[in-house]
Amino acid sequence: MFLDPFYTVDAAGAVRISAAQGSAFAKGIAGDFNPLHDADNPRFCVPGDLLFALVLCRHGLRSRMAFRFAGMAGADAVLSFRPADDGLTVVDAAGKTCLEVSWSGEESRDASLIETLVRRYVAFSGHNFPHILVPLMQRHGVMVNTDRPLVIYERMSFELDRLDCPDPELALVDSQLQVSGRRGEAALAFAFGQAGEPLGHGAKTLILSGLRDHDAVALEGLVDRYMGWQAAYESSRAAP
Repeated sequence: MFLDPFYTVDAAGAVRISAAQGSAFAKGIAGDFNPLHDADNPRFCVPGDLLFALVLCRHGLRSRMAFRFAGMAGADAVLSFRPADDGLTVVDAAGKTCLEVSWSGEESRDASLIETLVRRYVAFSGHNFPHILVPLMQRHGVMVNTDRPLVIYERMSFELDRLDCPDPELALVDSQLQVSGRRGEAALAFAFGQAGEPLGHGAKTLILSGLRDHDAVALEGLVDRYMGWQAAYESSRAAP
């Protein structure tokens, strides 16, 4: 399984994700350079996209799925995946819920299809900043705290018309931002297709905290730093 390098399973069957494993997934698979996913960050949290990927790869793909991220998991958290007939819950050792998943419809355990869909989705999700969120903030005249940006992955859902599609593609179809004081809710709509044929649709919601008036210079500086982190990572990968 392509996710094997990014988690371990202990003797009791619980999932553990180290900071190094979570960071490697965020950067190498999702293209996500959020500092919260840096292995040496004391505030490290497991990428939500890695939990999403683990659900599909370990428990299968359904034609209708919804994910609600209820809390963050830190490095080496002991995570239990508790399936039920209509979904599952991911909880930590203290019983705190990190992720709630509901599902219905047709099921597929096709490893190739699941890997393709996961890779396509997390690449889209990992590029939300700066490619989608920065234009949204500019349009509404706001921005996150550039010294300590906080963007929270709240929920995602999708529906697929059928599961016999070996190479699904994914594209953004709409993006909206609702601003209420210092809080913003970004809604991203996407569509699945293959060879020009529609296959389904989905939506992702992000919460932006600590919003303030747009400052072009400050926001450009944040984007430059972000792109610098990406360039440094790619350079380290290319080094012999």
